[in-house]
Amino acid sequence: MTVEEPTAPDADRGLSRRGLLGLAAGVGAAGLALGAGAGTAAGVAVGRARAAEGAASVYEFFGTHQAGITTPVQDHLHFASFDMMARTDRADLQSLLQDWSYAASRMTQGLDVSATGAVGGALEAPPDDTGEALGLPASGLTITFGFGPTLFETAEGDDRYGLAALRPRGLAKLPAFLGDDLDPERSNGDLCIQACADDPQVAVHAIRNLSRIAFGRARLRWSQLGFGKTSRTSAAQATPRNLFGFKDGTANILSDDTAALADHVWVAPDDEPAWLAGGSYLVARRIAMIIETWDRVRLSEQQRIVGRDKGEGAPLSGGGEMTEPDFDAKDAAGSPAIDTASHVRLAHPELNGGIRILRRGYNFVDGNTELGRLDAGLFFLSYQRSPEQFVTLQRALSTDLLNEYIRHVGSGIWAIPRGAAPGSYVGAELFA
Repeated sequence: MTVEEPTAPDADRGLSRRGLLGLAAGVGAAGLALGAGAGTAAGVAVGRARAAEGAASVYEFFGTHQAGITTPVQDHLHFASFDMMARTDRADLQSLLQDWSYAASRMTQGLDVSATGAVGGALEAPPDDTGEALGLPASGLTITFGFGPTLFETAEGDDRYGLAALRPRGLAKLPAFLGDDLDPERSNGDLCIQACADDPQVAVHAIRNLSRIAFGRARLRWSQLGFGKTSRTSAAQATPRNLFGFKDGTANILSDDTAALADHVWVAPDDEPAWLAGGSYLVARRIAMIIETWDRVRLSEQQRIVGRDKGEGAPLSGGGEMTEPDFDAKDAAGSPAIDTASHVRLAHPELNGGIRILRRGYNFVDGNTELGRLDAGLFFLSYQRSPEQFVTLQRALSTDLLNEYIRHVGSGIWAIPRGAAPGSYVGAELFA
């Protein structure tokens, strides 16, 4: 299968762009501070100083897999879902993916979205880059792109871009689950972008500029800010906590577990369709937590619901945080040490045919509700080789004791293509 070389953008799109191949070959540590021609001497000096502090947190955009999946989970998230505009065609979609990939390959290196950037262009024209990340290092920024079911075929059966035959069989709107209270305005979408960084301004800058680049071709459908990661993908990371105060993601798949990644996360070459090999499937769920009610629950009950000790994170069957739960263990009264309806038990691979997923969730607080309660919760993100893995696990959680304190209010699923080769762009296989 051949990969098309990126074409230059139309002049009226306002994105001054060098070839992707040239960028991939030429961007190095010396270019981390700012885009070429991006600012004054003072701005460059500040940029160099801050870039030096964060130089270790630079992740290459190009590669076998997209960054932002097994990458060590950063502290902040800006997730965005987009719909393609009416009357766009196949060429519009292709050029959008090319322009997004080019801009992403620069921003993940700490550069402006283009060579002229925020301050290097004509004074009488809007700048290519919005500028709020001037002087900031890359801050571990990763940008991950995904394709929703409706990009391949709309709910009405319209094959807008000639992609229906390439739609993965498992890529379909998720089924309804018990207790769902989904807001359609905060669910689904033709395309998604996951921007993760250790500086929230860097993540927001990425989504803001990619939204701007999409003007006339795609519109922002909904977005979500996240802070305080609720999972880990590296053994060097401590297990973080969710807003209920419990350690989250203890048993997550880690980046060095290549066997588990091959079995549970990456689409295999002999899976269908072939163009998605090396990619994955992303499920996003906006889970509202009923914080005020939870905060009035006694500690012993909180631990029974979760199935773990709140301080150490150890299973209630004993041991430390990393000790495997013993679901046959009994407490002093002869009852199961880990409740049969606890979250830990119902989600465990041992009781779900060995199914595992890779999680990259984040906490969120979006102000307050009309009732004066915190609008807060977990923005759940999971990567899996097949959507059926998530569906199976979510159905297993239908009797979870935790359901009394959470509501699933947003949802979406996207196919995550493989990483782009230097000189190419994400999703190029669809147009080969």
